[in-house]
Amino acid sequence: MKIIALLFMLLTMSPTLLAKPQSITLDLPTMNCAMCPITVKKALSRVDGVSSVEVSYEQKEAVVNFDDDKTHAAALVQATTNAGYPSIIKE
Repeated sequence: MKIIALLFMLLTMSPTLLAKPQSITLDLPTMNCAMCPITVKKALSRVDGVSSVEVSYEQKEAVVNFDDDKTHAAALVQATTNAGYPSIIKE
């Protein structure tokens, strides 16, 4: 009986409990003014599933932490592109 209860709990567990936090670094070569990082951070922060964003003007990059059940890298690239700052995923 305990095994059945355990299996039931595992099968009905919320998918968000199984989500893996991800981190990605985006290269932003067109950031060329002091206001750019603010715009990029705001655009990325609005993507559902993003938990934190750090943007560096000096390095022209953004480090984004996100929930891979709610968003994906392509959505983050699209968010910066829509804000006027096309980005490339850094390997």
